[in-house]
Amino acid sequence: MRLYHGSIELVDKPEIRTPKRTLDYGYGFYATTSYQQASDWVLRRMTEYKKEYGFVNIFEFNNNDLVNLRCLSFNQPSEEWVDFVMQNRTQKGFSHSYDIVYGPVANDRVYAAFALYEGGFLDKQSLIAELKTYNLVDQYLFHTEAALKTLSFIEAKKISK
Repeated sequence: MRLYHGSIELVDKPEIRTPKRTLDYGYGFYATTSYQQASDWVLRRMTEYKKEYGFVNIFEFNNNDLVNLRCLSFNQPSEEWVDFVMQNRTQKGFSHSYDIVYGPVANDRVYAAFALYEGGFLDKQSLIAELKTYNLVDQYLFHTEAALKTLSFIEAKKISK
């Protein structure tokens, strides 16, 4: 299966990075099955960092190598997904023991819904019902070095303004 990682850098060797901000599934290397999602991410980062170009880095994901890895998968928004995302986003120092996490992307519209939930304006069931109306893109988090070994670099497509 092909996965895409958007970056302002060419990334032929993925690595685990600790971000400066909290992320949906914790620290690590993120990718998606959506070329468009990765391309959109590149365009946002290019604007943010005032760059003329970036890359959609393309990897082959060998899911036959998952046998010895701890994986967590969310096929759609659920109570467990909400709890997991909230732990990663709000509990300082929270870490989990999964090698790979798969599930929906909490994009800008989703963040707004999460903010309403966090502020007590939506209960969990209403949040989930709201999120299920969105066309959510997926994301993979590769959280450990063992998880990164399931990825093989194919090529990078240059994205320009």
